[in-house]
Amino acid sequence: MIFAPAPQLTVTIEERGGAPDIHLHAGGQGVWQARMVTSLGVPVVLCCNLGGEPGRVLEPLLVEEGVELRTMAGESRNGAYVHDRRAGRRVEIAEAPGEPLNRHELDELYGITLAEGLAAPVSILSGPADPSVVPADVYRRLAHDLTRNGAQVVADLSGENLAAVLQGGLCFLKVSAEELVEDGRVPHDGREELVRAMFALRDDGAGAVVVSRAQKPALALLDGAAYEVGMPELEPADHRGAGDSMTAGVSAVLAQGGDLTTAVRTGAAAGAYNVTRHGLGSGRAATIGKLMEHVQLRPLDRTPGQED
Repeated sequence: MIFAPAPQLTVTIEERGGAPDIHLHAGGQGVWQARMVTSLGVPVVLCCNLGGEPGRVLEPLLVEEGVELRTMAGESRNGAYVHDRRAGRRVEIAEAPGEPLNRHELDELYGITLAEGLAAPVSILSGPADPSVVPADVYRRLAHDLTRNGAQVVADLSGENLAAVLQGGLCFLKVSAEELVEDGRVPHDGREELVRAMFALRDDGAGAVVVSRAQKPALALLDGAAYEVGMPELEPADHRGAGDSMTAGVSAVLAQGGDLTTAVRTGAAAGAYNVTRHGLGSGRAATIGKLMEHVQLRPLDRTPGQED
């Protein structure tokens, strides 16, 4: 189950044969994660709000993604994002963040998400594009209620939502080094500081932790031991979406009963592969399986003093 409270409608302008070529896609963190999990052969139930004109357009687009939808007919509009890629780079034209869900919508979406999460082997809690759409306490409550009733919870969050989900408890957390710096959890993104942060995050409620570091190897804390995640070096076409693909890869393996080591190696391969593509969260299971053979977990000495 993936909790994606407010997917976005994405309008992309490209060029084809010298003329504008306009594409409509469903977007947002939870949608990109669902796309990758589905690519890895694991069925997905997506719990979300679909409201206003963007919501009406998003519903058939999400169905085309191959996910099973659990939605509520809300009044709050979903967000939309328009960008132009004709110059070979992403140029933002306009973004509408979407409207905060009202109390009745939150109650209905919470009930749907809780029921599906309790029936699923793994639940991913993903964040909205704009934090104001859903109160952070919703993440705390979901993590608490799912975890206490035997569900495995995976989160890819930052800021207030991260603090809230840690209070609820979860089996796996993925966060970026940049987000940890922005949240004030580390003074800088040096390896020693990030390793300390992973142990602190574990103490705060995360069972296992992976910290992505852009072009540098990710770091992982699994069963009390810290590792550097050596990933294959691939030339990026679009760096966006690597972290979401990593979370999706980890979750897909856990949902099939796999161990943490295999989950992290698969997630690293999925993230590395995704940056070679322009479609966020897209990939092929066979290619990811081959790339996983090139992923290594190198044990780290927790002793301070060695920096990148």
